[in-house]
Amino acid sequence: MTSVHINRRTVLRGTGTALALPMLDIMHSASAAAPTAATSPTRMAFVFFPNGAIMDRWKPTGEGADFELGDTLKPLQSHKNDLLLMTGLTQNHARANGDGGGDHARNASAFLTGAQPRKTSGADIEVGISADQAAAKLIGDRTRLPSLELGIERGRNSGNCDSGYSCAYSTNISWKSPNTPTAKEINPRLAFERIFGSREAAATQERRRRFRKSILDFVSEDAARLQGRLGGTDRRKLEEYFTSVREVEQRIDRANHLRPQEIPDVNLPAGVPAELSEHLRLMYDIMLLSFQTDSTRIATFMVGDAGCNRTYREVDVKSGHHQLSHHRNDEDKVKQIARIDHFLVQQFSDFLTRMKAVQEGDSNLLDNSMILYGSAISDGNRHNHHDLPIVVAGRGGGSVQTGRVVQNPNETPLNNLLVAMAQRVGADIGELGDSTKPMDLS
Repeated sequence: MTSVHINRRTVLRGTGTALALPMLDIMHSASAAAPTAATSPTRMAFVFFPNGAIMDRWKPTGEGADFELGDTLKPLQSHKNDLLLMTGLTQNHARANGDGGGDHARNASAFLTGAQPRKTSGADIEVGISADQAAAKLIGDRTRLPSLELGIERGRNSGNCDSGYSCAYSTNISWKSPNTPTAKEINPRLAFERIFGSREAAATQERRRRFRKSILDFVSEDAARLQGRLGGTDRRKLEEYFTSVREVEQRIDRANHLRPQEIPDVNLPAGVPAELSEHLRLMYDIMLLSFQTDSTRIATFMVGDAGCNRTYREVDVKSGHHQLSHHRNDEDKVKQIARIDHFLVQQFSDFLTRMKAVQEGDSNLLDNSMILYGSAISDGNRHNHHDLPIVVAGRGGGSVQTGRVVQNPNETPLNNLLVAMAQRVGADIGELGDSTKPMDLS
């Protein structure tokens, strides 16, 4: 059989449609070795959760490779060797520093910037460029999308949301410039079409919706031609990818058309799934597909806006999250917050499991990524911004030593970690916000 090779940027085409492909062995020349972590791109994502955590249930015991996960992180047990847990990290500019109240707004806006937000509820917002956007400016031209921003709550970018701070600060963690937040997408269908439908003609999109066709139906002829050139491993990999795309489309369709008539205590915008767990899973899966197809290598995901007061019926928490976070050590409120923390970590763990199942040569998608899960508030009751709840999953293409706890000196800037992550995806940003030096992750 004659050796064949296709370009990494090859897409499947149909009428008004283009579909990206996952990493395949055929994308490497015949003379090259099979793809490994070193030949696959490295991706990074930042997952933000609001209102801090119950820290004595979050923190691991032990240090180095000899550690046990705290109760909150127990859902990550199967990924213990894929984790890098950090202590001692601080986001100093989430603190008041003379500006008074507004810790939640500062929590989100300083999370990836390491900059002090200007206290204003007007149009003169200012904070700093975020790590994801600083990296996207340097490597964003290597992919179709420079970056992908996802969320669960729309929020708003004007008005006063927290003690004199603009809602823009509470709603965004990604900042393209000090004055310009990067809007996140909360509608799964629109997020999906941003990745896979950017080249679809409007008429084709409408026709596909009208007949409820999958994007795969429009590229079927091109797909059939490609499959005839593939070996067994690549055919299996492509079929698994097609299955994932179709499943996401089907779940989006169900979420839009089969929502219950009444949704108690939840105000959902049109097109958003009724069930939080399904909404979270869809957005995580869309991020996974964007990485798998190399549509982008940089993503952010807010599983709640800063100060989010959502109820969590999934774990029988009927009071608002933000309200409960001011628990004043009330045992019942602490238990409810712990259930929320555990639930959100479980969704994150399930996402990591799906990432790890995507093979890339002799490695997998999780190994070739760095996914930071955390917040710039630790104890929500005290509004602390030191010793933050931060965990990084994935080996960054072999550049990150996982399966350990790193005890950092107190007041180590979180931005030292962010700069180190950016450098590992090929964005040598040097410094960012209040960073002092890139963290050693090896």
